[in-house]
Amino acid sequence: MTDNKKAQTGEFKKEIGLFGGISVIGGIMIGSGIFYLGSYVLERTNMNLGMALLCWIVGGIVSILGGLCFAELGAADSKAGGMVHYMNVAYHPAVGYSFGFTSWLLSGAGSISALAIALPTAFNLDGLTVKVIAIALIVLLTAYNCLGVKQANILQSVSMAAKLIPIIIIIGGALIFGKQHVDLSFASAFEGTGGATFGSVIGMIAFATVATLWAYEGWTNLNCVAEEVKNPGKNIPLALIGGIGVITVIYTLFNFAIYRVLPHEEIVAMIGDGNLYLGTEVAKRVFGNIGGTIVLATMAIAIFGALNGMILAFPRYYYEMAKDGHFFKSQAVLHPKTNVPVNALIVQAIIAIVLVVFNSLNDLTNYVVFSGMVYNTLVVLAVIVYRKKFPDMERPYKAWFYPVSVIIAVVIFAALMINTLMEDPKTAIVGLIVPLMGVALYFIFDVKLKKENRK
Repeated sequence: MTDNKKAQTGEFKKEIGLFGGISVIGGIMIGSGIFYLGSYVLERTNMNLGMALLCWIVGGIVSILGGLCFAELGAADSKAGGMVHYMNVAYHPAVGYSFGFTSWLLSGAGSISALAIALPTAFNLDGLTVKVIAIALIVLLTAYNCLGVKQANILQSVSMAAKLIPIIIIIGGALIFGKQHVDLSFASAFEGTGGATFGSVIGMIAFATVATLWAYEGWTNLNCVAEEVKNPGKNIPLALIGGIGVITVIYTLFNFAIYRVLPHEEIVAMIGDGNLYLGTEVAKRVFGNIGGTIVLATMAIAIFGALNGMILAFPRYYYEMAKDGHFFKSQAVLHPKTNVPVNALIVQAIIAIVLVVFNSLNDLTNYVVFSGMVYNTLVVLAVIVYRKKFPDMERPYKAWFYPVSVIIAVVIFAALMINTLMEDPKTAIVGLIVPLMGVALYFIFDVKLKKENRK
């Protein structure tokens, strides 16, 4: 037995139920973006309300298509590590490892850092204060997650409920008291463009849907705690499909509610002046000055919940990388009492704090985009690979409309990658270099492990 095997202690506890799973998904997905991303969608649809709403629905459908694939993998192969594990099994351990390494060094820690900075930034604090608070948030939530997955998931569920209630109140108030007639026709979307063609319609929908996907990002993270989900064959598919479906309805209704309160010409003027927080303005119109307080509190809770969800989920990737000896041995250790990867949580916090100190919010946000789409595509394709390699594997849930749903999801993710490569090549290049570093590191550890095993 290798020293690495001895180092691994304990087993994960199954502490996450159906609502807990939905809270992991929704807690990470619903952040401050619900209040301002609608402005970007409107800009990309030439301020056409009907087309913008359609794109929010399309973004939800795209996410659900990906969720169908993740649901099948999670139900059939409910191991810790999620995407790392699936790519290890479907392709080669170096592929999953490269994703885990990218998350460890850049995208996972970068997402945590970005959210930790975003929370105090919402209160218009100065730069140094923002970074101090961001570091304190990372330290405190990391310490809390070390207490156990049950405690971490309780906090996730509470924060999920706490942010949904005011969002639902804002939607209800806007729909009841809003007086604007909402024109849902698509005609104005192509004014001044020479008219609508099939290509121009598809192009506009695709471009605007990319903006909605920023708001839907986060549904992939439930699978990395699959080993801690109760009855994963049932609860993972229900949490993924139900969670993404409900959030699609919330996002669509929220944006429709905005259109019911704010006149179209005023929306155009606000966005033109750089005021993107349409949701905040709606809350003020419906509830008066207290509306602004409601939005600020909701944004803080939303960001806090997303931050806790990421700190909870990501260390399971690093555990999966380390348990077979291809990463730092300490990352494969589960605490004997709490059964969580405490060492991985601590190292994750250290890297995230370093990124807080040396990077801006904009830099961190850009870093995490491209590589995520690459790996999402590979995991969706893994459904086909799994079915070919393991035809007799028990599958409590199978992706609906297979293989059409898988093919559509792959085509869409590929198109998004191409769009990012064209629009932001710097981000795309960084998003490729770091995973390649991960592949190299895998083989370095592989050579070291083989030498140890020959002794």
